Amino acid sequence: MTTTKKRDLIEGRAALVVIDIMKSAFAPIPDDKRAIAHMPDYAERMARSKLAVDKAREAGIPIVFIKEVHRADLIDMGRETDGDEDIHCLDNNPLTEFAEEELGMLPDDYRIAKRRYSAFYGTDLEILLKGLKADTLILVGGLTDVCVHYTFVDAHQGDYFCRVIEDCVAGSSLEAHQASLKAMEYLQHGAVRSLDEVLSAMQAQAESHAA
Repeated sequence: MTTTKKRDLIEGRAALVVIDIMKSAFAPIPDDKRAIAHMPDYAERMARSKLAVDKAREAGIPIVFIKEVHRADLIDMGRETDGDEDIHCLDNNPLTEFAEEELGMLPDDYRIAKRRYSAFYGTDLEILLKGLKADTLILVGGLTDVCVHYTFVDAHQGDYFCRVIEDCVAGSSLEAHQASLKAMEYLQHGAVRSLDEVLSAMQAQAESHAA
């Protein structure tokens, strides 16, 4: 059996990537009326991500906010409604906007719009991360089994160290959420971490830089 080096939670420079936490996550929409299914406590998990955002700011770790958005005429929807999902994230829907207040976003934050599930596909995320000299990507947001998973995989294939905060992601169902976490852990051992672990690692990095 191949043995791999035990990695630190944060290897080199970190960046926090906040995936698809939009106003829709907190809207009072009945679960059976949503275009995309949500597991129980979805909104609570998205709200908890603000703790990671706040600590990243405090530690000097850059934050990149990602949102999926499609044109209202559906010209760029592609195959995204061929499965379980209905039409979603249209640019004329106010609920597609970032959850700025809930996340404590600032006007000069890094923001990237994507047309597909992976935050890397057809965006300038890679260029931004190279400019930030990021080595470790810490992921929060939704859906665990869709946009978080596919972004994780592309980051892994781009040779980033990848971490996902289990407390701050949520899937289309609990089963799908857990299966995707297991799949991500398969790719990188130690990828799935608790919020407390990540906050502690961020604090330690801030202290080491201040020393």
